[in-house]
Order: sequence, then C-alpha cells, then structure tokens
Amino acid sequence: MKKQPNPELIDDENPEWTEKDFKRAVPFSGLSETLQAKLRGRPKATVTKERITIRLSPEVVERFRASGDGWQTRVDAALKDWLKTHSPA
Repeated sequence: MKKQPNPELIDDENPEWTEKDFKRAVPFSGLSETLQAKLRGRPKATVTKERITIRLSPEVVERFRASGDGWQTRVDAALKDWLKTHSPA
C-alpha cells in the first residue's frame, strides 16, 4: 500500500521533481560563464572586516540604529575617526 503524502507538506509552486525533470537538468559547470557568475552571488570583498562581539551602551546603539540602514558601517566610521586623534604616535 502506497503511503499518502501529508497535504501540509505539498508545495504546489515547487512540486517534487520527476524523472523527466532530472533528465533535463544541467550541472552548474554546464551553464554559461555569465550565468554562473550571476548564480554565485556577490563577489568576495578585497578588504574584509573582522567579526567581533562588542558591548555598547543602549543609548549608542539606539542612536545609530535610528539613523537607518548601514548603522553598523557608521559605527565603524565613527571609531576610525576617533582613532585619528587618539592613536599612539
């Protein structure tokens, strides 16, 4: 007896692949270079940042977040600006 599929797990927009679908599929290496580049996503940055954990006062975080998207980049810029006048010679 064949098991009935769970109706909650059926996704009409993304049905399960058939044998025909698998036969039509092309491996990633078989795609054009331009399409491969698009599918790879964003290229790696030449200058990367280090991921850390930092504890800041709620007031500082609130003010930077209130300034909108990119607030973490602005925190980085503010710290770089502070370093200009506070770095040891």
